[in-house]
Amino acid sequence: MRVLRPILAAALALGATAVVPPLALRAQEVASDTLLTVGHYLDLESVADPRISPDGSTIVYTRRWVNKLADQFETTLWIMRSDGTHNRVFAKGSSPRWSPDGTRIAYLADGEPKGTQIFVRWVDGDASATQLTRVAEAPADLHWSPDGKSIGFSMFVPKPPVWAIDLPKPPDSAHWTRAPRLVETMHFREDRKGFQDPGFRHLFVIRTDGGPARQITSGDWNVGARFDGLSGPVGWDWLPDGSALVVDGLQEPDAEFHYRESRIARVSVATGAVTPLTTETGNWASPVVSPDGAWIAYTGFAATDQTYQTSGLYVMRADGTGRRALTADLDRDVGEVHWAADGKSLYFTAEDRGARHLYTVSMAGGPARPLTTGVEFVSLGSVAKTGVAAIARATTTRPAELARVALGRQADVVPLTAINDAVLSRVHLAPVEEIWYTSSSGARIQGWVAKPPSFDPTRKYPLILEIHGGPHGAYNGTFNYMVQNFAANNYVVLEVNPRGSTAYGSAFGDAINKNYPGVDYDDLMAGVDTVIRRGYVDDRNLFVSGCSGGGVLSSWVIGHTTRFAAAAVRCPVIDWISMAGETDIPLFTYEFFEKPFWESPDSWLAHSPLMYVGHVKTPVLLMTGELDRRTPMPQTEEYYVALQMRHVPSALLRFEGEYHGTGSRPTNFMRTQLYMMSWFKRYTTPPQSATTTH
Repeated sequence: MRVLRPILAAALALGATAVVPPLALRAQEVASDTLLTVGHYLDLESVADPRISPDGSTIVYTRRWVNKLADQFETTLWIMRSDGTHNRVFAKGSSPRWSPDGTRIAYLADGEPKGTQIFVRWVDGDASATQLTRVAEAPADLHWSPDGKSIGFSMFVPKPPVWAIDLPKPPDSAHWTRAPRLVETMHFREDRKGFQDPGFRHLFVIRTDGGPARQITSGDWNVGARFDGLSGPVGWDWLPDGSALVVDGLQEPDAEFHYRESRIARVSVATGAVTPLTTETGNWASPVVSPDGAWIAYTGFAATDQTYQTSGLYVMRADGTGRRALTADLDRDVGEVHWAADGKSLYFTAEDRGARHLYTVSMAGGPARPLTTGVEFVSLGSVAKTGVAAIARATTTRPAELARVALGRQADVVPLTAINDAVLSRVHLAPVEEIWYTSSSGARIQGWVAKPPSFDPTRKYPLILEIHGGPHGAYNGTFNYMVQNFAANNYVVLEVNPRGSTAYGSAFGDAINKNYPGVDYDDLMAGVDTVIRRGYVDDRNLFVSGCSGGGVLSSWVIGHTTRFAAAAVRCPVIDWISMAGETDIPLFTYEFFEKPFWESPDSWLAHSPLMYVGHVKTPVLLMTGELDRRTPMPQTEEYYVALQMRHVPSALLRFEGEYHGTGSRPTNFMRTQLYMMSWFKRYTTPPQSATTTH
């Protein structure tokens, strides 16, 4: 499940052929230099976390690439002049942050004695880096102090439970079994981390001229706005005089039971004393202090029992008074907030109907105004004092690339990198068409249709309905490798943002409150019908797939209709009652029901795909990571065994080394694609007449 918009996630076809025996199948594409194959995936890179120097002259950013020997993704820091020249490798690492005077960059990288550490390197002159920390837990959330003499960061502080028993002393050279793991908290496991020892995340400060890190916050509480007890980035900032920090978190003894609740507080650097600044109960997070220290901007929403509520932009004075909303008219999730240098306006990003754009809003009032337009997905790294910003920008034909933006009345976007042109300029990409259609209750639904690169409107193609996760997530109209790869293999691919999706406002996102799955099923089927009516889809060869929230809905779909020839259900929730005790996000699970299952099990059962397995006739391929803690393997196994008991054609793939999803390893992403295509090929009805194939 994808947490806090990001909780349930989403991820990934050959031409028509005759049904063949299972042992004769090969999960393999035909090699091609002109069509996008899974092999091209190994050569793609992605740009993220661009940071522009305070004077606007230089940009440092991360490039993620595939280490083919180690079968993993790695990140390297690159640096260039802001005009795009002198682009070069800076260091191996991630999370770069400029010093206030622009002379140094702090970043995270593997160091001694082991694991992630903080490094600082001068931009000019000596090319060597200084390792600042030598800590046992991984530091994160770096912020330079205003005077550039210290760096603040967050770090987990273990607090092992103690339960002493009088066990006899073991004999010499004995090898006794390790003691059992003691669990006394609600949250004791986390996806991508496994089982976790108890403890709390706190803020630390370390001087850049050396010495040990000093812990600022302490106690049995976490800094950072937590969602359902999960770890994530800590929102915090320095006051300009360096005397205090402003941080989000919840200083409550039972904070892990306060679902989606956090506050903003000021913390004294000298004493660690915590002073609350927000008073209204709600999810208040990501504080950013104005240049003069007079105001604090932050995001969030007041307490609600809705499963989804857009997160707005607010400001308050540094003492917590004068709170007011700046984006009440926007009804979109606000993120990546930055102050203008003069403190009179703010910049941020927000998703809206399949795109994410830069916005600005004035402290003097008035509506938020978009600065970028079109089908693109923008991530705002940082803004220089000159009003120039560094962004990562994905478009319909390219993954995220680095760009520079002059933030005037309309942003002037200047592309700076084209790192994937060497791969993508050689292949024919699928044309992607945006569609809108009407579903039940008159709801207007947005989707995208990707067609094969050599699309012939007189032909009929198989169709894949790919469903996103979340459920409060969303597709956008920009480059999607999974979709492009399917289309290159002669499939029409449909992506839909059904009700429950983000980027359309609170009411649209909350339409599945206490009813998931629900009307989202109507929206998906209406989308399939819309595309079929266009005349180029073979309705005998419809396929459905999805991961996480998409796994929930794809399993729900085949329990409510037999129109699909085959399904690929990835990392699903099958049984909400057992899910509540197996997942690392139990409070999220309970939130979707009016009452706990021991008081009213009927709704829990009625919304569980497992309860409709008796209706399933569609052949089902199940795929889940062995290490998944979000939608754990027992969910998939429950469904698989039920399908086997009913003799429904089914197969289970248990992915090695994978937590939630099946694509964190490059080879597993490729396997996911190929196994899905092979499964769909197995159950494709042959065309009635010969067709052209690639």
